[in-house]
Amino acid sequence: MMTEKQPIEPSKPLSEEIEVAGVSRDAGFGGPEGRRKLERRLLWKIDLRMSILGIIYILNYIDRNNASAARLRGFQSDLNLTDSQYASIISIAYVGYIIMQIPANMLIDKSGAPAMIIAGSMVVWGAMSILTGICHDFVGALMTRFFLGFVEAAFFPGSLLLLSMWYKREELGLRIAVLFCGNILSNAFGSLFAAGILDTMEGKLGQAAWRWLFFIEGSLTIFFACLALFILPNFPHNTRGLTDAERTLAVLRMQEEDASIGETSQGNAGTSGLRLALTDWKTWWYAMAMTARIMALSFNLFLPTLAATMGYGRTVTLLMCAPPYIFATLFSFAYCRISDKLQIRFNLMAVSEGAGILGFIIAMSTMNIGARYFSLFLMAQSFSGLIISYAWMNSSFYWPPSRRAAAIAFINAFSQLGDIAGSYIWPTNYGPSYRYSYGICIAASGLSIAMSWVFRRHLSKLNKALEREATEGKGGAYRFPL
Repeated sequence: MMTEKQPIEPSKPLSEEIEVAGVSRDAGFGGPEGRRKLERRLLWKIDLRMSILGIIYILNYIDRNNASAARLRGFQSDLNLTDSQYASIISIAYVGYIIMQIPANMLIDKSGAPAMIIAGSMVVWGAMSILTGICHDFVGALMTRFFLGFVEAAFFPGSLLLLSMWYKREELGLRIAVLFCGNILSNAFGSLFAAGILDTMEGKLGQAAWRWLFFIEGSLTIFFACLALFILPNFPHNTRGLTDAERTLAVLRMQEEDASIGETSQGNAGTSGLRLALTDWKTWWYAMAMTARIMALSFNLFLPTLAATMGYGRTVTLLMCAPPYIFATLFSFAYCRISDKLQIRFNLMAVSEGAGILGFIIAMSTMNIGARYFSLFLMAQSFSGLIISYAWMNSSFYWPPSRRAAAIAFINAFSQLGDIAGSYIWPTNYGPSYRYSYGICIAASGLSIAMSWVFRRHLSKLNKALEREATEGKGGAYRFPL
């Protein structure tokens, strides 16, 4: 019986294993049909275990964004915060988030224990959320929010890395969409959950309702961290709960994916993954495009404030935040499934961001309640473009795995500068129209589309070079999705 710590290594280079003495590599799984059945069972089993990532992402964003809901019930006034101080509390979480992402992802890659690292980080960020609820001044809130972001950094890039270690590129986009839908749903259910707590917990045990919001949501995170430790898989070679055949197939699938890359791409495999990522101009270019894209989505941090401009009460305002995100979740799932199936990234991403720009234009040009509420739906669906961009990132910085880990973490960390900048473009004196804020978002979306178009043109040239290599017998079957 193979133990958990015994990695499965191929006895020969993969290119030599394709067919030995006329026997297909599928023979060990009962032939092609036997392999297909085993692969379906393996994917079903891993999909089921990976599904907890969606729940974790909901908790991740709830814990990071609950200050926005708490602001409606006294968080800012009770701590005597100015608008600038409140914006600093929102943005400081992203400072810690940026600092820790690359070290955390490289630790996950080296240790091979993503389940333990992700679950451990959840316990700490849940504790930081609880501690925010007992703060009484600006400094205390600032410190807890900084460390909240610091330990949250392990989750999202670590999840992207974990998914890329289990799924082939034609399977990856859909799984990233399912993961990211947890983010979108967190905005919907986070608002509903916050509305229930803020409406019913005021004065309980002598505490303000906004403090209970941090207490309860932080405690939920710690509870699910305990579950995640036993549910999440590690990497294919060291995950419990698989049969020997399933584990062998899981490793083989990813070896086949690596083998599809041409010799030119594989020539630098021995180089440091971090060095490979940071010396590639595409990493920096994509990171800047993602920064602009994230900045354009900064409305997400202030949606309760934007909904409040329609003139309804606090509870109704929070309830109104849910439908746009529920719509965005359903839309994103279908939209990204199409992108994954057709392996089309840029065009669908640009269409989604274009619809978001239309939403910004409507919101800044009218005070009509119906039109402004409709604009929130257009803004929210632009998350589907962001999801596609994450799938595009994974397939564009694919090999070797150490480079993938570093590139994912760096791009995601760098792009959080968009959240930091976005925290400051929605001051109350821009309201109620927030015309200047929407104008900045339009400019950021336009920049991200333009930079992504340049990136696509470059990948198209690389594909032509790969086709020439394949014709000469030097390259593999890998092609960058466009």
